[in-house]
Amino acid sequence: MFPKLYRRASGAELMDDFTSGGEELREALRVLRRLNRLFAASAPTLYGIKQLWREAGKPKQLSITDVGAGSGDVNRRVLQWASRQGVTLMITLVDMTEEACAEARQLYLDEPRVQVIRGNLFALPEARTDIVTGTQILHHFSEEELPHAVASMLRGARLGVVVNDIHRHWIAWTAVWLATRAISSNRYILNDGPLSVAKGFRSQDWKRLKQAMGINQIMYSWRPLFRYAVVIGKPDSYLSGRS
Repeated sequence: MFPKLYRRASGAELMDDFTSGGEELREALRVLRRLNRLFAASAPTLYGIKQLWREAGKPKQLSITDVGAGSGDVNRRVLQWASRQGVTLMITLVDMTEEACAEARQLYLDEPRVQVIRGNLFALPEARTDIVTGTQILHHFSEEELPHAVASMLRGARLGVVVNDIHRHWIAWTAVWLATRAISSNRYILNDGPLSVAKGFRSQDWKRLKQAMGINQIMYSWRPLFRYAVVIGKPDSYLSGRS
């Protein structure tokens, strides 16, 4: 049962199959919100946003595009932070599935600072937003695909990119395996939860990504609970219009 975690798993998650979905997927997204609260999933995203915000001189206006956002629930803490800081914030949630977009619209029904768009990270408008974030999205890509995904996120951002993803560790895998079975019988959750951990990252994975992209501005740090916050400042090569 216990997977070998010395390298990233390569199996496709059920959520990667865009030919299925419906109410079962929407239920999975609702359960995922509970898991995100349980495992404090929003903290690394907010950590990275605050870092780029401070480096930019603490602007009073900020725009964020969250790609592969799902329900976009991790952004609730970001909105609370912006209110406390007096920052005028606009968040655009982008996801490929209509189910995720519907859940996000419902979650932020009375929140004018949030808009929801169906789309994907490879079609982001160039430099249209200050920060592009991705929470638990990069582990869906293979090592060969990762540089292209991150490059597309960088092209879409003016200040930089914040990645929040899972630390591949046996404690995290065990905790997620137990938690998913304790709170849900949804097949997406039971399959994709532990598999997401097995497809997660260790420090050497971020080092290889940094080398593959040739970008010194990639900084990563371990954050509770078994997550990485990866902050990528906008390199000069992208500022000057690198394709």
